[in-house]
Amino acid sequence: MSQDSTTVPETSRKLSGRRRREIVAVLLFSGGPIFESSIPLSVFGIDRQDAGVPRYRLLVCAGEDVPLRTTGGLELTAPYGLEALSRAGTVVVPAWRSITQPPPAAALDALRRAHEEGARIVGLCTGAFVLAAAGLLDGRPATTHWMYAPTLAKRYPSVHVDPRELFVDDGDVLTSAGTAAGIDLCLHIVRTDHGADAAGALARRLVVPPRRSGGQERYLDRSLPEEIGADPLAEVVAWALEHLHEQFDVEALAARAYMSRRTFDRRFRSLTGSAPLQWLITQRVLQAQRLLETSDYSVDEVAGRCGFRSPVALRGHFRRQLGSSPAAYRAAYRARRPQGGPAERPDRPDRLERLERADRPDRAEVIEPRTGDHALPLRRPGAPGGPTGHSGHPPHHHHAPHPEPGKPESDAYAPRLPEQAAGRAPGRPTLPGQRERPVG
Repeated sequence: MSQDSTTVPETSRKLSGRRRREIVAVLLFSGGPIFESSIPLSVFGIDRQDAGVPRYRLLVCAGEDVPLRTTGGLELTAPYGLEALSRAGTVVVPAWRSITQPPPAAALDALRRAHEEGARIVGLCTGAFVLAAAGLLDGRPATTHWMYAPTLAKRYPSVHVDPRELFVDDGDVLTSAGTAAGIDLCLHIVRTDHGADAAGALARRLVVPPRRSGGQERYLDRSLPEEIGADPLAEVVAWALEHLHEQFDVEALAARAYMSRRTFDRRFRSLTGSAPLQWLITQRVLQAQRLLETSDYSVDEVAGRCGFRSPVALRGHFRRQLGSSPAAYRAAYRARRPQGGPAERPDRPDRLERLERADRPDRAEVIEPRTGDHALPLRRPGAPGGPTGHSGHPPHHHHAPHPEPGKPESDAYAPRLPEQAAGRAPGRPTLPGQRERPVG
């Protein structure tokens, strides 16, 4: 189940042995970030019965026999080891220290055993990599931080990775996107166990929304960690994102960075968790996806505007990443949209008002982007002194006089930073190396 679903999968499997549903075990590893690690501790480890939140019993367990060092050099001491997992009805892995390192074998065995005995297994952020390494995500839908989703999909091709969701509930195995999305999933677990009132009371105590709408797609346009801004590769990456319509390869990027190909590959992978070639292909596919959604360019034209050497190359990469051909994707996307424009969520009146203002050509005003859109304000096309652009949504804007029907007037229409569309496809997108998963 995605985080927008209204039905809850069946989770009441019979627990064996000494396991109790009210017991939640949190599995910590050395090197895990303190924020993600603290989320399940705060949600499940504090008695808030005075606020109407049923109490869980928390067991904090060390996943390995080493000092548990975390953010800022802090060292944690867990009161329990792996043996305590045998008592838990829910086991939470809040994070894993590195997507390039395999988790300890003993921890993976303990997770498999817990799942076999009926426990609910939860992976927050990079904790999904631990669940995947244990084989618990095979054949299942899952998510993780959008930045690591391509790596998860490539390393574990049997996992149906959906980088657009804040969390995915597949019954007895649940995963969330990065950082704050862990709070969303933990609130969802409380809602599943004890109802909306209990989850709402807990959300008020945590001063967070009880249920967020939307998903990770609003953040996908960055495609790189924020920390890269201080890295020498930042300028090269920015150039690549701005010139996706040109044909260049990783060798050209390495040359711009004044590095050998081997050094560039190593530095890029250490920053992003993915190889530069795969990242570049993904950006070109995202650009193509955007143009298919927002323009009437033919597939051949889209291929050229996204830097692919031929339409055949676009079709191959597009199918591998999104599970359908470009033409089929466009047809499905348009079938899900009313003729007049994108369907709006009823809980976003501010978006509707902004779109209505954008339809008034007699006013030139700055339209502030939503969180996750481009950093600079966007002027409505035709506004004095403003560029011709848009805020990252299917067209609901004005064109200059006499453009070719359905096509943008110039390259200024093409996004400078590729990003996913806000609409969610009936078939969730797949990522490199995945099989297409039927819907239903």
